[in-house]
Amino acid sequence: MDGGVNGSGLPVNNKQRAMLPNKSRGDFTRNSRKDSEGLSESPDLEFEYADTDKWAAELSELYSYTEGPEFALNRKCFEEEFRTHVSEKKWTELDGAEHRAHAMRLLDGLEVTAREKRLKVARAILYMAQGTFAECDSEAEVQHWMRYNIFLLLDVGTFSALVDLLNMEIDNTAACSSAVRKPAISLADSTDLRVLLNIMYLMVETIQQDDPADRPEWKIIRETFRTELGSPLFNNEPVSVMLFGMVTKFCSGHAPHFPMKKVLLLLWKSILFTLGGFEQLQTIKVHKREELGLPPLPEDSIRVIRSMRAASPPASASDLIEQQQKRARREHKALIKQDNLDQFNEKDPYKADDSREDEDDNDDSDNSIEPETFPLERDEVMPPPIPHPPSERVSFPKGLPWAPKVREKDIENFLESSRSKFIGYTLGSDTDTVVGLPRPIHESIKTLKQIALLKILLAAAPTSKAKTDSINILADVLPEEMPTTVLQSMKLGVDVNRHKEIIVKAISAILLLLLKHFKLNHIYQFEYMAQHLVFANCIPLILKFFNQNIMSYITAKNSISVLDFPYCVVHELPELTAESLEAGDNNQFCWRNLFSCINLLRILNKLTKWKHSRTMMLVVFKSAPILKRALKVKQAMMQLYVLKLLKVQTKYLGRQWRKSNMKTMSAIYQKVRHRLNDDWAYGNDLDARPWDFQAEECALRANIERFNSRRYDKSHSNPDFLPVDNCLQSVLGQRVDLPEDFQMNYDLWLEREVFSKPISWEELLQ
Repeated sequence: MDGGVNGSGLPVNNKQRAMLPNKSRGDFTRNSRKDSEGLSESPDLEFEYADTDKWAAELSELYSYTEGPEFALNRKCFEEEFRTHVSEKKWTELDGAEHRAHAMRLLDGLEVTAREKRLKVARAILYMAQGTFAECDSEAEVQHWMRYNIFLLLDVGTFSALVDLLNMEIDNTAACSSAVRKPAISLADSTDLRVLLNIMYLMVETIQQDDPADRPEWKIIRETFRTELGSPLFNNEPVSVMLFGMVTKFCSGHAPHFPMKKVLLLLWKSILFTLGGFEQLQTIKVHKREELGLPPLPEDSIRVIRSMRAASPPASASDLIEQQQKRARREHKALIKQDNLDQFNEKDPYKADDSREDEDDNDDSDNSIEPETFPLERDEVMPPPIPHPPSERVSFPKGLPWAPKVREKDIENFLESSRSKFIGYTLGSDTDTVVGLPRPIHESIKTLKQIALLKILLAAAPTSKAKTDSINILADVLPEEMPTTVLQSMKLGVDVNRHKEIIVKAISAILLLLLKHFKLNHIYQFEYMAQHLVFANCIPLILKFFNQNIMSYITAKNSISVLDFPYCVVHELPELTAESLEAGDNNQFCWRNLFSCINLLRILNKLTKWKHSRTMMLVVFKSAPILKRALKVKQAMMQLYVLKLLKVQTKYLGRQWRKSNMKTMSAIYQKVRHRLNDDWAYGNDLDARPWDFQAEECALRANIERFNSRRYDKSHSNPDFLPVDNCLQSVLGQRVDLPEDFQMNYDLWLEREVFSKPISWEELLQ
């Protein structure tokens, strides 16, 4: 192969390179704009964070635009099978018994040995899962029949058959060997896998949607499917573990033809369905706190964040010059005191916070900006913010939006230092109490040891540079024949960029969900995964992702709405032109890209929280200017997680940085939760000793390995740590050898321990 690789990490030869337009030979970047263009006047982004996007959007992102012709092929395969066994009636005209009979016939067809015949039957089933769209007149009708057909397919046992076929394709050594030897891989190399994964994804995504109008039997089917999906019923392991194995095999280079976007989407939705999303996490957290006798949570974080307002982004250089000129004209006037924090927020807390364009923001200080007085340093008393009228808003306590928190460690440190100072000795505290643990979640932590997801995330990052040894994540988007016209190249460019964005969205959601569920289940499971992510360079990878024009990434228009499913199968498609492709849609922002950015920021917060060694990584990799640029996105939730990351490292950035970034410091004070003895703004933390950093990670790793050895290493299990048998029948049925002295004094024991003690049998029975 000659010609090297393109900007997407895809091997191309010189002939293919010549067919790509100039801007498609790099990263297929489109619709970028200058950072200074209208940022100060940009409106708030009306974005509502949730587990997923709307159902139609999640369906459309399964397919690449290159797969468009396969919709008609699926329909053809279904109609050939249908006409063979059924009369000239339409599918929508049959009754339930006839529907079920034909679904059973198709299921039997999946067991034939001939690969081509099996693929035709699988395509027919895929057409059913796609809603038999040829007989529908609207997108709503397609979605209705999708739901009906998918519940029918699940009820006759289709999903188990698909898992068996997928296992067979994963173990297909001939296909893997052929793909490894090929110089360039296209859609044709993953046809069988794509068809199977498409059906499985449509089933999981559709069934997890809870519709109040569902039939009672459908609700039972849904809960049964949820349990089975998370249980080791498929080849003695959950489906998600099998999918993790596909990710690992792909990243190791042994199966480059795997359609990784579809694998990741199915993996994400399987985890989301079996473990639950953010609302379920909050419910489980509240329930567990009640069980353990802990005080209730002061607030629901997501609800509070949804009620916060975004601050204005940093001003451009021209805005700063104009402000300085106005300030010079007002120097003779008396300074007007600021009335309250809410007015301070209205006056753009980020205004004049950064005097440079994004391209020139390579330093950590803003010396050219005159800092304003930090609110905590003022003498005047400031009243609480003015409440806002919308009914959806959470009623905040007066003052700041968050109730302050305190760690047990902070209280212990305070008490120990006080005792040492005033009494002359210290008292130890017991922090090793063991509490009962719930049933382990179904996903095995050990599958994450190779953290293969980060390799794919790196390949999908917009700032990633092409390397000859990088993995090819475009196997399920590139056609067999490369584009020959500018219009085809532009369409492929949109498709490739969209493909990468969807991969980033899926990986960020998977990592965040697993981190949150592991932390809720057992802290050492969370720490195990977090440490593997850190050792695999997850922190610099996320910073690398944000080291781009993040506003352009969030407002990117890498979609062609008329080609999205199900619109494309029920409407006549208009003729595409270069102008329509360049214009994109009319959306204010791209939902999936903003969702991905927030997820990555949340992951970064979870990895660095209360870990001084990891916080120092943020400082070493000069994350402050990168994060400050992300504040230009006017979305409250994203700004909050950026400010949290800035807050934890302010003590290490030096007094000059804090002095030059007082507006950012003020925004942190207003929007981020405060804690007891938290001197984040002054750098007096005793824990900030650099020689303790390596010891901190080593001690954590030793604790994690001890935990894993106790819980999961069956070959060297300590009998003292074996689970206790709490089953009454099992315990009473065991033979226990009593000592000889006990047998001799059995009568005395009965008198003392049984007969002479009053027993309330009513309470015992209750």
